[in-house]
Amino acid sequence: MKRVFASFVVTCFFFISCTSENEPGDELPASTQLNVAYGADAKQKADIYLPANRSTTATKVMIMIHGGAWSSGDKTEFNIFVDTLKRRLPDYAIVNINYRLVSGNTNTFPTQENDLKALIDFIYSKRNDFQISDKFVLLGASAGGHLAMLQGYKYNNPVKIKAIIDYFGPADIVQMYNNPALLAPPALIAGIVGGTPTTNPTMYFQSSPINFINAQSPPTIIFQGGLDPLVLPSQSEAVKNKLSVNAVVHQYNFYPLGGHGDWSTEIYTETFNKIQAFLLANVQ
Repeated sequence: MKRVFASFVVTCFFFISCTSENEPGDELPASTQLNVAYGADAKQKADIYLPANRSTTATKVMIMIHGGAWSSGDKTEFNIFVDTLKRRLPDYAIVNINYRLVSGNTNTFPTQENDLKALIDFIYSKRNDFQISDKFVLLGASAGGHLAMLQGYKYNNPVKIKAIIDYFGPADIVQMYNNPALLAPPALIAGIVGGTPTTNPTMYFQSSPINFINAQSPPTIIFQGGLDPLVLPSQSEAVKNKLSVNAVVHQYNFYPLGGHGDWSTEIYTETFNKIQAFLLANVQ
């Protein structure tokens, strides 16, 4: 799950950063605020990109959560997508976050879950200062996809998440342990959770997004590779199936030859096309 998108940084003009000047008459200029603290730890920082002419009624919020097996990775891995999202979704503010990482016996679950919750609480509390609405969307990859689903399905306060974008995120941690992928052995999962499903069953249950899907869950779009050696396709398929049973709006996108994020530029372009259409249809 490490450095999920690092190999795509220089692959295509589609993702090249671009800037533009505000037009004359803009009531509120665009603003970029880097490394904004939402907690006391050095890792509890977020980059916040606010669009011009934003408002508390119209400006939606996308929160991006990087991967890295909950023990590595950094928000800078998503920098390559910020300008793409800004151009495709000009009515969105974008929040790209770091969170505390598992290190030995430190920061095991639910540290990362709690950090994302703290970030959401912080952004929500500052929405009048930032001039943004309470319409929040979560986008995560790998471990970040897990955290996006866990927050979106588990919590309705202080805000109910409007949509979830999940790139190959783990959904059932018990199954990850019992039916391991090639590069995610049970010992890795036990070290992150802090025990096995037998010794710490409550944490495994509470950390598995699949357990919190119900008829009120947010619309969800899923992207999964068929040859993923870290997160088995069965994880995403389980989410798809439970969303279907509960009649939750969702879209499942399966790439048979795709690995763990090492996809072509064409596939990533397609995923952004699908995200843009999905949000347009489901987040008002």
